[in-house]
Amino acid sequence: MFNLVLVHPQIPNNTGAIGRLCVNAGASLHLIKPIGFDIDEKAVRRAGLDYWNKLDLYVWENIEEFFAQNNITENAYFATTKTDRPYFEANFKAGDYIFFGSETAGIPENVLNKYKEQNITIPMTKEGRSLNLAISTGIVLYEAIRQNYPAFKEIE
Repeated sequence: MFNLVLVHPQIPNNTGAIGRLCVNAGASLHLIKPIGFDIDEKAVRRAGLDYWNKLDLYVWENIEEFFAQNNITENAYFATTKTDRPYFEANFKAGDYIFFGSETAGIPENVLNKYKEQNITIPMTKEGRSLNLAISTGIVLYEAIRQNYPAFKEIE
């Protein structure tokens, strides 16, 4: 129903947990290289448990290949701390792509700038600078599902 896109993920446990989230939410997972670990690593499998083989997974060699093979227009949102627009103001539609950057660098600045009107954030207090990647994907993905719940019920 939705596509989660991880740009240069670095922590295998996060990616494993996100894979498990995707299976349970009926979402596809796109990983854009470089990836900071081997996706066959024990930590990824452990976090994804027995869900990893059920995952609709796509691995892209680089961000250019991803954009060349996927028609990204208004059908995408880009999660970042560099905007004031909260994720719950986005109008998610089935099939949308929801981008998240690496745990250390976020989404590349040139991508954020190209899609500035589609940048979204998770509101936080001034005490923290960011949330864990796996938690962030869950927050935003389930808002997208909430907005499209009748269609989501059909895929259960």
